[in-house]
Amino acid sequence: MEKLDVSKFERKIILRNIQESDIDDIIALQQLCFPNMEPWKPEHLLSHLEIFPEGQFCVEYEGKLVGSASSLIVNFDEYDDQHTWDDITDGGYITNHDSDGFNLYGIEVQVHPSYRNMNIGQRLYEARKELARRLNLKSIIIGGRMPLYSQHAQEMSPREYVEQVGRHNLHDPVLTFQLRNGFTLMRINPEYLPDDKASRRYATLMEWNNVDYRATNRRRFRTSFPVRICTIQYAMKRVSSFAEFAQQVEYYVDVAADYESDFAVFPELLTTQLMSCIDEKRPSEAVRHLAQFTEPYIELFEDLAVRYNINIIGGSHFVEEENELYNVAYLFRRDGTIEKQYKLHVTPNERKWWGISGGDEVKVFDTDCGKIAIQICYDVQFPELARIATDAGANIIFTPFCTDDRQGYLRVRYCSQARAVENQIFTVISGTVGNLSQVENMDIQYAQSGIFSPSDYTFARDGIVGECNPNIETVVVGDVDLEILRRGRRTGTVRPLRDRRRELFEVRLKQQATPVNKKRL
Repeated sequence: MEKLDVSKFERKIILRNIQESDIDDIIALQQLCFPNMEPWKPEHLLSHLEIFPEGQFCVEYEGKLVGSASSLIVNFDEYDDQHTWDDITDGGYITNHDSDGFNLYGIEVQVHPSYRNMNIGQRLYEARKELARRLNLKSIIIGGRMPLYSQHAQEMSPREYVEQVGRHNLHDPVLTFQLRNGFTLMRINPEYLPDDKASRRYATLMEWNNVDYRATNRRRFRTSFPVRICTIQYAMKRVSSFAEFAQQVEYYVDVAADYESDFAVFPELLTTQLMSCIDEKRPSEAVRHLAQFTEPYIELFEDLAVRYNINIIGGSHFVEEENELYNVAYLFRRDGTIEKQYKLHVTPNERKWWGISGGDEVKVFDTDCGKIAIQICYDVQFPELARIATDAGANIIFTPFCTDDRQGYLRVRYCSQARAVENQIFTVISGTVGNLSQVENMDIQYAQSGIFSPSDYTFARDGIVGECNPNIETVVVGDVDLEILRRGRRTGTVRPLRDRRRELFEVRLKQQATPVNKKRL
């Protein structure tokens, strides 16, 4: 008898995170599961994947998508007891997702009607529980439907209906399932989902508590969350060696640390100062010689960040990778870790004189002062980048810049302030001054570095937290409050993030190209 090949009997069931290629299937599934309710729009699901991809699950059976679940993280204490589904999801886009929140909030679970005897819903609920444990969240909260309540609405109130289901005198496919999965009733919310006629627009607010939750100092209620920033208006002057350059840089880091700053911000093209001690006059060749300083530059700033206990935006440096030159800004965290952001948009001047290539990733970085982004000079003049970074959680955008005249400087400044208003974020610009008369294409500089805020009553009167005097070697130190920023996004005079007409327009990042090798310096 031949050996039995059991693989032909296999029917694979896979639980995984949702991908962009699943969007059409999820919308079709929702139309099948909830035929009388308005389905997701593609832009809703794209927003979920951009903001909180690990909270979106689906189940595949034999290659077919048969179930899905969507969720976000909130600090539930900040929401009204009688909140609606639109309140908790920001109209379905989950832009109010709070990665520092305490509660996972489930906003939808759906299972194909033909597969409801296979514990698909159970698998999705278990995935949520495992996520809550892994992220150390206090609980999972859901606004549950009561799809059979409409059949009993004439004879009992919502509370009586829920009590009867809890006593097993009635069966409700959703409420019974949730009770069986360890969820307990918190309250009943009216007008929760306007198009849920089967539930008469009521929802049972239910909670599952994570018994493994451990309180941490990282996440707690804050009356304020101040972050101190020192932006450095750096003087470009001739140096005779890397050691002399390092001495000048350390002076500024020392100043920033003396003021107990959380961030020290250096300008774009900071290291081109080293071309003044390179014996090469042709710009295209001189800039490639800067590569010899890449490792000493990184070692210098990493050492300063740790030794002075300060996060440093290390300006930017020209890096050669696979025979291409990139303009790269580095984040040196005070814990010794390093990140980098490639300049995406290359100016005609950079292309003409140095042959610079553009990067292809918009990155947002975690720090001990929240999430930040870096947009080098010209990049801040493209509003889409700031919107993408803000939607990914950035609260501060740092812009190292280098401009030779006032017109160029004002383009950077005006755009940086516009980004602060449009996205309700803080922005910081840091530029070079002085001159390098002996370095071709770096001979003159113009800057007025500054720290900017949104424009509203709770922020600086003119949207300017602090600014340097123009065109002199100096620094400015200012405090920004991330808690005030968070509140302003929810209750400000205007709320550009929440009031976007997403049914009319959207800004999203296309599939990113293969990035340059991140193992290189």
